[in-house]
Amino acid sequence: MKTIQSTALLATIATCHGFGAVSPSLQSAATPRTTALEMKMTSSSRRDALTSFGQILTSIAIPASAANAIDACPSGSKNCLRQTWSPPSSTSATDAASELRAALNAYPQEGLEDGKVDGGGYTVTSDALGSGGSLQLEYRSSGKGFFAKSFNGGKPFVDDLVIEPNGSAFEFRSSSRLGDSDFGVNGKRLSYIGGLLKEKGWTGIPE
Repeated sequence: MKTIQSTALLATIATCHGFGAVSPSLQSAATPRTTALEMKMTSSSRRDALTSFGQILTSIAIPASAANAIDACPSGSKNCLRQTWSPPSSTSATDAASELRAALNAYPQEGLEDGKVDGGGYTVTSDALGSGGSLQLEYRSSGKGFFAKSFNGGKPFVDDLVIEPNGSAFEFRSSSRLGDSDFGVNGKRLSYIGGLLKEKGWTGIPE
């Protein structure tokens, strides 16, 4: 008797989860006693079962390559910029990654504008482009400016540049870790790197 009740309960739960038709062996166990058991299930328990099933569907993740992995800049942000850069259609993925690295490495370590922009240099902190991952860099101010001395203890301000492949294109996100405004630093950085990419025939789209 316990076996029949357990089998019937499985049939009921499967139905509540929306799994369609139940196998004949389970249907044969659905006696009038099973119907009574099903009727006793509260609307709350049915809702819980459907919620559980919905969670299973939600857990089916979309592949990272099919979605933009870089976070959007906050609305109205003055210290974050995003751009999309695409190589010529005839460029292979390997060559595109090489040209991108070359443009990044060509950025002067002493910074721009006599060190007023990224005067503290930069460091590649992660490079997984070859495996479909991101390329990440840290850019530092000189730490000699008024704001660094007054508001950051004389330490350099740090900005992050993250680059993610998105199909044949590359998504760029350059942002400052501190402050409400970057005083145009992120824009100047991306403009310099973008100029080098344009020389290779790349096209860019600001967001």
